[in-house]
Amino acid sequence: MNFEILKRELSFKAVRSSGAGGQHVNKVSSKVVLTFDLEHSKGIAEEEKQRIIAFLKPRLTTNNVLMLTCDSSRVQSRNKTKVTSRFFDLIKAANAIPKKRIKTKMSKSVKIKRLKAKKFNALKKENRKKPNLD
Repeated sequence: MNFEILKRELSFKAVRSSGAGGQHVNKVSSKVVLTFDLEHSKGIAEEEKQRIIAFLKPRLTTNNVLMLTCDSSRVQSRNKTKVTSRFFDLIKAANAIPKKRIKTKMSKSVKIKRLKAKKFNALKKENRKKPNLD
């Protein structure tokens, strides 16, 4: 994965932010929308693409385009850096290969303790029954 190529493939669009802010929010386009076309990216290998697409499936459009927005700051440049760093964090997390889980064997003492607890609960429930006077 080549981050320099990925950085060049990102496209940004500044739009008006929503919410309170009065005249400032109505005049200034401080919200930043980042779009990234995963399907046609040259900075990601094919197997990495498949892994990333599987991880980010809920966030992708039908054309496998990732869209991220940021409007946390009043300054457009700050929102741009935030959304870019969030994009790279997402890509790194999506590309990470999950480790295989190693099964652990239950120790003998844990088995005995579990069986004792089961026996105790069974006796407790048995004692709740009415006695059979036959």
